[in-house]
Amino acid sequence: MTRAPDDAKPEPAADPAAAAPATPPVSEDTPVRLAILERCTAAGPGRSIDPALVARALGGAPEEVVAWRALLRRVRAATAALQDEGLVVALRKGKPVDIRSAKGVIRLALAPAGE
Repeated sequence: MTRAPDDAKPEPAADPAAAAPATPPVSEDTPVRLAILERCTAAGPGRSIDPALVARALGGAPEEVVAWRALLRRVRAATAALQDEGLVVALRKGKPVDIRSAKGVIRLALAPAGE
């Protein structure tokens, strides 16, 4: 019975991430993503929207504050995914920011063409 030298390393296991398909999976929040894209498109190039506008559209009547405010986290999460894909930008004081770390008032806009 022969033994492998101590410095021999076993074959690395195949990386599951490397074998993943090139297309991103469909998000569970597809309705939220579509609502963000629809509202940003309706605003037009160079214009931005309030994320609460999307939450209100998805959450019912504006006077039902609790319903639409609960959706703001989902809007931010969906925006983060869209921002990673280069479709939407989050703006703070008119300048692009990463929505994951942005504090305070933010707005959403379509990403400029070519970026």
